[in-house]
Order: sequence, then structure tokens, then C-alpha cells
Amino acid sequence: MLVILSGVSGAGKDTIKKELIKRMEDVISLPSYTSRAPREGEEEGIQYHFISKEDFEKRIKNNEFYEYDLHHNNYYGTSRKLMNEKIKSGKIIVKDIEVNGTENLVKILKNDTNVVTIFLKVEKEELRRRLIARGDNLSEEELELRLGRLEYEESKIKLYDYVIKNDDFEKTVKIIQTIIESEREIEMSQE
Repeated sequence: MLVILSGVSGAGKDTIKKELIKRMEDVISLPSYTSRAPREGEEEGIQYHFISKEDFEKRIKNNEFYEYDLHHNNYYGTSRKLMNEKIKSGKIIVKDIEVNGTENLVKILKNDTNVVTIFLKVEKEELRRRLIARGDNLSEEELELRLGRLEYEESKIKLYDYVIKNDDFEKTVKIIQTIIESEREIEMSQE
């Protein structure tokens, strides 16, 4: 099963993913590749696989990604090889990805894999606060760029199986755990 978490930058995708991995035995992560530099505290292969823009573009030409997108002037993409390895493991894969990537992955994988999509919704002012508190030293222009993406991402909500307002971390994690457990039961009953 592939569980996709989406939402704008600062919606809490990575934090929730980490917590699900801690709390649930069969849950693993599938880090995306990105051409952006690591943020403080990020480690290679944990949050992302960090590669140069040139390397990313070479991998695009070699058709190594299921999907990729240029987002905030950096590439992000899902490795075909890594995704296939993780799916074969039988674990529950939790992947955080933006809306265009979700749309592409669902189209590609829906016939072969149980894909569950969850959108994390956050109010604009709360999002502003989180982005500033995250310590990325965003310029006002970069901050507005990310906040401006909110409307676009929310316009794609109909793509998602579940939409959760992420205003209470513990409650959100418990809701997602329940979703994963329910979807796993449905999946197992159909085998």
C-alpha cells in the first residue's frame, strides 16, 4: 500500500510521516529525490535524496522517475527503482508529495497498487507562522511564493481520498493511523 500525504510547504507532511513511522510497525518512508540543498537537520536518504540539478535532469532523460516536478525552483521526483523495491517489500509506504506528483503517481500506480491519498489542510495564517518558525530564512518573496501556492494546491483537493485539517498534531496523526489501518483491512480482505 502506498499512502500519499500532500499539502503545501509547511502543512506538516514530513513531521506526520516521521511520527507514523515511529508508531506503526509496517510503515516505511520513500524519500523523493530533490535538487534543493538540505535544510538544517536533514540527512541524505532520510528526508530526501539530494542531487544536483544537472544530475536530476540526466535522470529525467533516462526515465528514472515515475513523476517529477519543478517546485519553488527545485526539482522533486519519485524514483521508479526505489518505489518498485519498496512496493515489493509488502510494507506500507508513506510518501509526502505535492499535488501534481500525486495526480501522476495515482494514474501510473492505481491499477497495480493500493494508493491512498490524504491532503493536509492548513489555514493561511497558521501556514505563515509555521513557515517562519521552521527557520528556513525565507525572504518575504519566497514566503509569499509558498503561501501563494496554497490556493492552487487546495484547488486539487478533489483528487484526494481524505482531507484532514491539520490544526492538532496528535489528532491528525491518530486520524491517519485509523485511515491506514482501515485501508489495510480492506486490502487484506480483497486478497
